[in-house]
Amino acid sequence: MNAPAAVGLHRAGPLEAGVVAALQQACFPEEPWDEASVASLIAPPGGFAVLALAGPQAPVGFVMTRVAAEDAEILAIGVMPDARRGGVGRLLVEAAVEGARDLGATAMFLEVAEDNPAASTLYKACGFFSVGRRPGYYKRPDGRVAALVLRRNLDGA
Repeated sequence: MNAPAAVGLHRAGPLEAGVVAALQQACFPEEPWDEASVASLIAPPGGFAVLALAGPQAPVGFVMTRVAAEDAEILAIGVMPDARRGGVGRLLVEAAVEGARDLGATAMFLEVAEDNPAASTLYKACGFFSVGRRPGYYKRPDGRVAALVLRRNLDGA
């Protein structure tokens, strides 16, 4: 497991969409995104991604964020299984928050599957709170599961 001190963050652009897409597919094989989709989502001016690196050639996590006016959304965040529970997810959430603030966002949203208590706990510890629910949002091998819609205020309110 990687401790936060051993992980560096790298702002990824559309040229690194393949790396981000590979991580997304590894973390979420039920709903993989292709490289072209990722490149489109993380393109400036409103989109960006951050990679967590355990070494120069060892990506262990990612976050993709999109900002539109004052609202930001974490589109996807994932940490490879062997790097979980070491603070990488928290580093990525905070990198997304910082990047969104830099682009003028005052609120950040994300969806988390109801059957993912570890992620829900992380997001709540990072200041997110529930503002809604989307039934049947995520695919699972045995059906679908609802998403909780979470929000974090970025303007101190």
